[in-house]
Amino acid sequence: MAGLPAYLRTPRFDTLAANQLGPALFSPFMHGRTLPVNNARFILLDPRATDFFPDWETIAKDTIAALRWQVGRNPHDKALADLVDELSAHSELFRTRWADQVRIHRGGVKTIRHPAVGDLTVSYESMTIDSDAGLILTVYSAEPDSPSEKALGRLADWAATVEGEQSTRTPTG
Repeated sequence: MAGLPAYLRTPRFDTLAANQLGPALFSPFMHGRTLPVNNARFILLDPRATDFFPDWETIAKDTIAALRWQVGRNPHDKALADLVDELSAHSELFRTRWADQVRIHRGGVKTIRHPAVGDLTVSYESMTIDSDAGLILTVYSAEPDSPSEKALGRLADWAATVEGEQSTRTPTG
């Protein structure tokens, strides 16, 4: 296995950095885009999210709960309040679930329907980096010798190929 997909995000779900496999795994909203990108906007506002996450409703509810928890922790965060306002204006699920009881997950399992390699089941673990404004590092893995691990290997090969092509291009293309 070439490594584990990982990314670093803010409590507002802004992905600030990722290893090579992170954008490959989350290509519909990360690959080829300049960071930061907002994961919550993709999950709650982009119609591709419901195809990408077969258990989209659970992922969306968990995202809403995490944002609500962050508002409680950071009530004066203007950027967070602006994101909540935007999501409230454009997502009915967000509006109806905002008042739900908050439960936070630091780990679990997600199923992803990746456009290039098909369905994957990955475990994730999120760790808060308290020394740096509460940044959150999330790392994904698959069961050894599983179809999902093989799919992550194919994604790693694809990501390395794309990166190699970009590094050999001249500025004119």
